[in-house]
Amino acid sequence: MSLPLHGARETLLDPEPHDAARGLEEVRAMQAAADADDAEIKARLRALVAAHPTFLAGWAALAKWALRRGDPVAAYAFARTGYHRGLDRIRGAGWGGQGPVPWHHEPNRGFLESVHVLMGAAIEIGERDEAVRCRDFLLELDPADELKVRELTVP
Repeated sequence: MSLPLHGARETLLDPEPHDAARGLEEVRAMQAAADADDAEIKARLRALVAAHPTFLAGWAALAKWALRRGDPVAAYAFARTGYHRGLDRIRGAGWGGQGPVPWHHEPNRGFLESVHVLMGAAIEIGERDEAVRCRDFLLELDPADELKVRELTVP
């Protein structure tokens, strides 16, 4: 952990379970295939988070999948689950309500992606205040802005 100028230490999550990460890699390979079976991808993502309810990257992937399929309400629900599970995990890792949870640490990415998809789904369903909160929270968590939300204008 490093000590930034403002005094708050970075919060670094433990790695995700190996079998969960491997399962997500398999699903991503399926998604990349030209003949991807959308129903199978959905089923595999849902099974993955059911088997690993604290798997943040899994919730983020399921939320992204729903948002790309034009279901912002489901995306919002999946992303909110990842967000809340992520809050539990970062608090358990020592986060005290402020300070960075940086993108550069790969295990943090599922949480950050969940917040990012929650922001996008909130925009889609007209939840402007929530989208702004998510954008501001992402900038607080990852000041390097790896998800490029700093210049995002929320309608």
